[in-house]
Amino acid sequence: MARDWRWDPCVSHDGIEAERFVAEYFPEKQRKTLLIAGAGFDPRATQVVDRLTTGGADLRALFVRESRPNPDAQLTRRAEANIEQLKTAIANHEIVPIEIFGADGAVVGGRNVAMAASRQDMTDVTDVAVDISALSVGTAFPLIRYFVELIDRGKGPRNLHLFVAHDPNLDSQISSIASDAPGYVHGFKGGLTLDAAAKAAKLWLPQLAKGRRQALSRVHDFVVPHDTCPILPFPARDPRLGDMLAEEYMVEFESAWKVDARDVVYADEQDPLHLYRTILRLDDLRKPVFRDAGGSILILSPLGTKVMSLGALMAALERDLPVAYLESIGYDFKPSAQPQMPAPHLIHVWLEGDVYPQPRPRLKKGLTQ
Repeated sequence: MARDWRWDPCVSHDGIEAERFVAEYFPEKQRKTLLIAGAGFDPRATQVVDRLTTGGADLRALFVRESRPNPDAQLTRRAEANIEQLKTAIANHEIVPIEIFGADGAVVGGRNVAMAASRQDMTDVTDVAVDISALSVGTAFPLIRYFVELIDRGKGPRNLHLFVAHDPNLDSQISSIASDAPGYVHGFKGGLTLDAAAKAAKLWLPQLAKGRRQALSRVHDFVVPHDTCPILPFPARDPRLGDMLAEEYMVEFESAWKVDARDVVYADEQDPLHLYRTILRLDDLRKPVFRDAGGSILILSPLGTKVMSLGALMAALERDLPVAYLESIGYDFKPSAQPQMPAPHLIHVWLEGDVYPQPRPRLKKGLTQ
């Protein structure tokens, strides 16, 4: 059966290849790049900026500072130190504070960041690069969707690039303090808003991560799926990670989620395209099975690593899948005592642009239409 997937094939790079691509592509004379990156406490906040500025690229930056109530003083100091480095690296920049929660406690970060992106002057911009290394899912997903749909309608820059500095060890040192109210990421309610979805068979695909049991349990109770297929990282930098996560979530597997070994989905921790293709294959397999029984809806919950969340994002964009998420009200960061940590692994996905033949498979209605 012929496949008509938007990002199959997809141009992507990792490690040395990503470093080489950045060094050769962005300094080209015809390139004028808008970089959008997080300006938070995460040590990876400056990694992509450092690489982009090394070759003398023509850069303008929009640094997003996510604002949450009662931030930790130590994390605030780390964020301020990162901001100083970012400001020094790119003189032509704007720092925009994004309130994640409204006065009534509602999650408004996704809407706010999309509005901030819409105010940018794109007249001479040839490339937009979004670095999600220090951005939350609730901010990064709507931001990227805004530019994908803008380009799809022929009103945006020619090229859209996604970057992430991948470091599973650092991920394990940062714990999230989850809010009490699960919901759908802005622009990612998918087909759940349609009347026909009431009878659809809901398959929930949560990405498992250390220390997120309570958060995922709340999301499960919010989604109320008919079936659950947890996503485990394999292969992974730590070959035992999948087993450790399965052991951590054993109670959920055996009771609330009713999962057995055949329901587990495995995805390469370092390749977002692997998860993207896996989700689309699952969607394709379920459609004919449930066509005469109300249909099928896949619901994603990317609470795992940033790299795997990119795969979920791409699938959600292409199939207009809902993304159920529990926004963080704060973070706890306990840096490793190791004197020297290895540099993060750079991953690049060329999401839209000159490299792809036209016309492309169209997107469904979403955020900006």
